[in-house]
Amino acid sequence: MRKIKDILFILCMVPLVAFASGPEIKLDQAPIRPTDKLSLQRGAQTFVNYCLTCHSAEYMRYNRLRDLGLSENQISDNLIFTGQKVGELMTTAMKKKEAKQWLGVAPPDLTVIARSRGADWLYTYLRKFYRDESTATGWNNLAFDKVAMPHALYQLQGKQSLAVKTVDDGHGGKHEVKELKLDTPGTLSKTEYDLYVADLVNYLVYLGEPAATKRVQIGIIVMLFLFGMLGLTYALKLEFWKDIH
Repeated sequence: MRKIKDILFILCMVPLVAFASGPEIKLDQAPIRPTDKLSLQRGAQTFVNYCLTCHSAEYMRYNRLRDLGLSENQISDNLIFTGQKVGELMTTAMKKKEAKQWLGVAPPDLTVIARSRGADWLYTYLRKFYRDESTATGWNNLAFDKVAMPHALYQLQGKQSLAVKTVDDGHGGKHEVKELKLDTPGTLSKTEYDLYVADLVNYLVYLGEPAATKRVQIGIIVMLFLFGMLGLTYALKLEFWKDIH
């Protein structure tokens, strides 16, 4: 009985330990616009240009992009660079074994990464890369320390460096504050890059559940129908019982 209690206590403490060991970084709110098809189209283009080289989306087919207002010709001409057909899955040519040798870990599939990590985490992560010569790739990230992924968008964002400051916490103690500063500008301004990343994250959210917007719309219609039927049912009840005292 004592052992069972100890096991139950450990299981209850696991979530707290996981929370305490998480990254101490405030996540920025991602400006997600799930109904903005132009944003989703731009995000899809960014995804195939920069992400699909290493990462796959094995549970998504190219032709699902027709839901974003693209024709099959537009998908084939602008979003497929591997000779695949429009009806095929969004896979990558990089083999997992080779990727593990090069990067130390195989890049994960990104089909449901937004549902796993969350849009705010992805938005923060893609904007918090900085140069770190102590890592194998020469890059690190405030949201994911010692990340194996290099900064694929550095030409757009530029090169950032980490600055650590020690500040007074107001209670007689001190703590470190980590900040990033832009050393080498990229081809995009900070505002333009943030919007660029927002479009990509918007598409990653769509990728995790393409039918989410339609599901919400159907849900609203069903609820309005049920409320309407409730009113009619109540009116019918009053009509049936109006002569009964």
